[in-house]
Amino acid sequence: MDLTTTYMGLKLKNPIVPSASPLSQSVDTVKAMEDAGAAAVVVYSLFEEQIIHESGELDHYLSYHAESYAEALSYFPEPDSFYLTPYQYLDHIANLKKAVNIPVIGSLNGVSKGGWIQYAKNIEQAGADALELNIYYVATNPDVPGSEIENIYLDTLKAVKSHIKIPVAVKLSPYFSSMANMAKKLDEAGADALVLFNRFYQPDFDLEKLEVVPNLVLSTNWEMRLPLRWISILYGNIKANMAATSGIHSHEDVIKVIMAGADVAMVCSELLMNGIGRIKDMLNGLQRWMEENEYDSIKTMKGSMSQKSVAEPAAFERANYMKMLQSYKTHI
Repeated sequence: MDLTTTYMGLKLKNPIVPSASPLSQSVDTVKAMEDAGAAAVVVYSLFEEQIIHESGELDHYLSYHAESYAEALSYFPEPDSFYLTPYQYLDHIANLKKAVNIPVIGSLNGVSKGGWIQYAKNIEQAGADALELNIYYVATNPDVPGSEIENIYLDTLKAVKSHIKIPVAVKLSPYFSSMANMAKKLDEAGADALVLFNRFYQPDFDLEKLEVVPNLVLSTNWEMRLPLRWISILYGNIKANMAATSGIHSHEDVIKVIMAGADVAMVCSELLMNGIGRIKDMLNGLQRWMEENEYDSIKTMKGSMSQKSVAEPAAFERANYMKMLQSYKTHI
């Protein structure tokens, strides 16, 4: 049974990759994930704001925020609340590379070029096998058109790619007017992989204190539908690899995203809720399902349920939408 897959030029023993999360803060935990069968690991993100605190560097993209940046920094966590400083993060990458045999993928989270280029180079020098750019940007300024938002992604990718040699993935949101076109632009700009999708965590209101409060809710299975849909649409239309993330909780979910056209399935919430041992459970379930359904490799499964064979995906989506609505039976 051949479970191997290739992601950003990296030969992986299977398609299950823990995504960036607190689980990667400990060397011992990453080793435990490797022992459970993880094929690679994405290290938790180094935030642009941490770099800015260290270097004092700013650039014109920061003016895109509707609020002043100085005011925004008043909400920023205290430096000692972060697990590691930027320089300690680089040491952590180096220590992980010494401790495990699976690929280690660094992660930068931000929106502007700022200190990214230098830290991308530093992450490469620390030994990371690849880099994930987690471009987390909520367009709140009504005067900024969508084309400029797209250019933030493209300019950041091009700037980083021009300074490092390791492969680069872009983790992006689904909120583009033409998702397929944006994926194509990132592909043409040199992205080695697209990670679909970033989850924008929604805040809540505290009605007693009248304050905005963070409210982190882990993913549920139904959230997989969005990356599943877009990966199946993009498969065969871009050269970049694709990683599915958000809502993957079982071996069935892994099978679905692979059949849609993903190269890897990234897991986070399931491990946080039910433990690292779930990696082994998912691998066992994956292999058992492949044996029962006579698939001898991940390669033969990949893209088999994508829209590559559909002449007009938009018409197919429209027809499926109407069929879905008509299929619902009310009991009222």
